[in-house]
Amino acid sequence: MQPAAEINWVMVTTLKRLLVGNPLKTEQAAHERLSKKTALAVFSSDALSSTAYATEEILLVLAAAVAFGQAAAFHYVVPISVGIAVLLVIVAISYRQTIHAYPSGGGAYIVAKENLGTTPGLVAGAALLVDYVLTVSVSIAAGVAAITSMVQGTRFAWLDSHKVALCLACIAFIAVANLRGVRESGALFAAPTYAFLVCFLFMIGYGIFHYFLYGGAATVPGGEELKIAEGYKFQPVTMFLLLGAFSNGCAALTGIEAISNGVPAFKQPEARNASATLVVMAVLLTTMFLGTSVMAYLYGVHPHASETVISQFGRIIFTGAFAWFYYVVQITTALILVLAANTSFADFPRLASLLARDGFLPRQFANRGDKLVFSNGIAILAVFSSLLVAAFGGDTSRLIPLYAVGVFLSFTLSQTGMVRHWLKERDEVRAKQTKTVGAPEAEEGEIHRSYFVTDEVTSPSNWKKSIVINGIGAFATFVVLCVFVVTKFIHGAWIVVVIIPLLVLMFRSIHVHYAGVAQQLSTEGLGQLHEIRNTVLVPVCGIHRGVINALQYATSIAPGGVRAVYVDFDEEATARLRRKWEQWGSGVELVVLPSPYRELTRPLLRYIDRLRRKGDDNFVTVVLPEFVPARWWQQLLHNQSSLLLKGSLLFKKGVIVTSVPYHLKR
Repeated sequence: MQPAAEINWVMVTTLKRLLVGNPLKTEQAAHERLSKKTALAVFSSDALSSTAYATEEILLVLAAAVAFGQAAAFHYVVPISVGIAVLLVIVAISYRQTIHAYPSGGGAYIVAKENLGTTPGLVAGAALLVDYVLTVSVSIAAGVAAITSMVQGTRFAWLDSHKVALCLACIAFIAVANLRGVRESGALFAAPTYAFLVCFLFMIGYGIFHYFLYGGAATVPGGEELKIAEGYKFQPVTMFLLLGAFSNGCAALTGIEAISNGVPAFKQPEARNASATLVVMAVLLTTMFLGTSVMAYLYGVHPHASETVISQFGRIIFTGAFAWFYYVVQITTALILVLAANTSFADFPRLASLLARDGFLPRQFANRGDKLVFSNGIAILAVFSSLLVAAFGGDTSRLIPLYAVGVFLSFTLSQTGMVRHWLKERDEVRAKQTKTVGAPEAEEGEIHRSYFVTDEVTSPSNWKKSIVINGIGAFATFVVLCVFVVTKFIHGAWIVVVIIPLLVLMFRSIHVHYAGVAQQLSTEGLGQLHEIRNTVLVPVCGIHRGVINALQYATSIAPGGVRAVYVDFDEEATARLRRKWEQWGSGVELVVLPSPYRELTRPLLRYIDRLRRKGDDNFVTVVLPEFVPARWWQQLLHNQSSLLLKGSLLFKKGVIVTSVPYHLKR
């Protein structure tokens, strides 16, 4: 009969294989690379899906003026969207430089750390990690909102009151899909992404055509049904309100940096394929975002408390025999929004692995799992995003104020780092024109590892053009960051402003710990090795086969240096043990420790302390006899004294604890 532990392990392993599939060999990593078509689905789903709610976020802020009585306030949606589109193009061009310069991935973290210093790099890393958690929460919440909008007026309308449960189920699904591996998750998400692109672009084209041919307007909701952005009250149109609408709409830019962070996942040549994918993504995103905003202006769509803007478009445009296409649009939109979380599940673990490799996060995040993915990063992202969704009730509009602070902070640091690089490149080019670079420079380059790679895009001769591109990107994103912090601070952005410094402090503390551990474990300064003495103690509660088994093991590792220790609770039981010990004690000395207060652990700890004081260089090995029941539940029927003893001895210097299990058969 198999022991319970072995049976349980088999069951866990079987379940794991069922969920994530068979493990992959390390040499198979090269075959897990993504083509441009698949990478567009994996890394662009977040950015592309933002078109489903970015325009609505602009309208939500402008709705404060509409509710105040200024119905024309919604006309600002197009100029605001044009401004965001210009910013989008600037950021995309800037990140194209980053992709070619840093094909090792890491994005803002690597760029800022190498060019601006460790602290700016950690700030960028913290901002990105926060952004990825929020991306999962916002995308999933928006996807669930698309589902609940679609079922309004049907027998499934009750789903609207179970948004959080739906969000948690979707997060679990995406996490398991990513645990199965990069290529498998890419294949899973490619079809819905391209289906969304086709349906959404068709909706925009057909919607504009439909308006000029047939006209039409959205139903104006009543006062209670009109939805206003979180934290806003009825107010007239002011510059501050327009800036708030602009910052809300900048949610359309989230996810642009994902490709630069995941360049190593592309097939060779990585930089060229990633750059081409970024350009395609930027063109599609700009077209879809502007198209949605133009349609919102033409049809006069108002943000509704229980229905998304995209759903309202579909109900207006697709009527009669073509009404079925409304459900196609809603389903594909819901799918892309839910699957958009995959971008974060692709990039969060990769960034966490870089931070862990540099000693700023626990080293477990740098380890790849059975499927050659960073399983620990995937799991922790799923946990944090689930907590966030639950805390904010799965409401997209409540999460948006937290969203873009981290995004634009990382944008700004990344582009500023690139500017700093080009300034150093300019100085080096000028120095080469007057003299040859000497040995000191070469030595310095060897000491400080650089991730920068030079190609046709990042050639030193192009530094003037490059510094202009990245300089404009840095300035533009910094201005938007300031706007976002000012307009959204009291609406929830303060949470991110506080969390990012706390994360940086955590990174620093972890790094200090690892540096201290490395210093203490270093062999530098280690004196001459000398022989040590080892005393082996075997705590016993009586004589049985498990104890005899442990005694035999103890005498095998320390002949002549073993003592059995018995804590005396009852004089009669002690006397019986002494009589039995002469036959089964294997010649081992029996030490009886009095315990007038019936304590087990404290007398033993005091005895060990006395042994340790006799010689600082001695080791005391405590061999614990344990019997393992045949069934897991039978363990609950026995006391856990050995477990308590292990916990007590864990932090005692010079004390080694080992268990000798005796497996029961039934």
